[in-house]
Amino acid sequence: MKKILNNPKNFVNEMLEGTIKAHPEQLTYVNNDIRCIVKKNLNKKKVALASGGGSGHLPLFMGYVGEGMLDGCSVGGVFQSPSSEQMLNVTKAIDKDEGVLYIYGNYSGDILNFEMAMEMAEIEGIKVEQVICADDIASAPKGEENKRRGVAGIFFVYKIAGACADTGASLKEVTEIAIKASNNVRTIGLALSPCVVPEVGKPLFALKDDEISLGMGIHGEPGISIEKIKPADEIVNEMMEAILKDHEINKNDEASILINGLGATPKEELYIVSRGIHQILEKNKINVYNTYVGEFATSMEMAGFSISILKLDEELKEYLAKPANTPFFKQFELK
Repeated sequence: MKKILNNPKNFVNEMLEGTIKAHPEQLTYVNNDIRCIVKKNLNKKKVALASGGGSGHLPLFMGYVGEGMLDGCSVGGVFQSPSSEQMLNVTKAIDKDEGVLYIYGNYSGDILNFEMAMEMAEIEGIKVEQVICADDIASAPKGEENKRRGVAGIFFVYKIAGACADTGASLKEVTEIAIKASNNVRTIGLALSPCVVPEVGKPLFALKDDEISLGMGIHGEPGISIEKIKPADEIVNEMMEAILKDHEINKNDEASILINGLGATPKEELYIVSRGIHQILEKNKINVYNTYVGEFATSMEMAGFSISILKLDEELKEYLAKPANTPFFKQFELK
């Protein structure tokens, strides 16, 4: 294992310390716990947004703490859920008496700890709602969406809910728009190589040099199939066929695209994927509003990518277009 680190046991805390020192104008932490990250400027009275989950997925989760998106997040070990106490500390720090919305992925450890934090927060008089994102179509069939994993599509939920909260909307209204965004995004991923958790020191799984894993999760969870490597257009066609079969998106609908590198995929390759996706959507007469290309939800140094398609209506489009400024994502207002 070759990694740039000191003691593997200190990997997460040292990474967090370095990130906060690099972005001191935007991020800080509370209760002397560096794993409880909050936005530096918490003066605005509005519904607060919190997320959290395991490390190893930057920019998830703390990379989206900032203006127009999240107000705070709790960070666990690599691929491990943060504690309910850490989630509660973040909740108390960001609450401005307008309520707090939890937005997080559909993983058992996160659900257990977020729901416990919610109960503790409500005992302290803080009103909390939650939206559990489950956009990974490879992890459960249509009709069993509640069993699906939350992956890169959660970015859209952060963006849209964050913009809505900034308008002064109520907790009920922000929750409803977050649910709407979550229900309208579908994601599928593909792995070309495994990743190594620093404290484990060995790959999580194995793929032969000529193999790819279609539908693999961001923690190395099994996907749909192990296949031989093939040209990019064939890979994209297979992935887009799965999304369009699952998604209720039709001719003349409008969509936003997220092409997400999993940690070790060059942007050049992601833009080849972009080309293929646009060709398919154009053929299906689905209008593309905008396209995001880059790393939005990684898996350490895993090679591969995911495709997320968000079906838009005027309301979702309005909030998606709003500006945002976080350490890992910046956007001017879209036209």
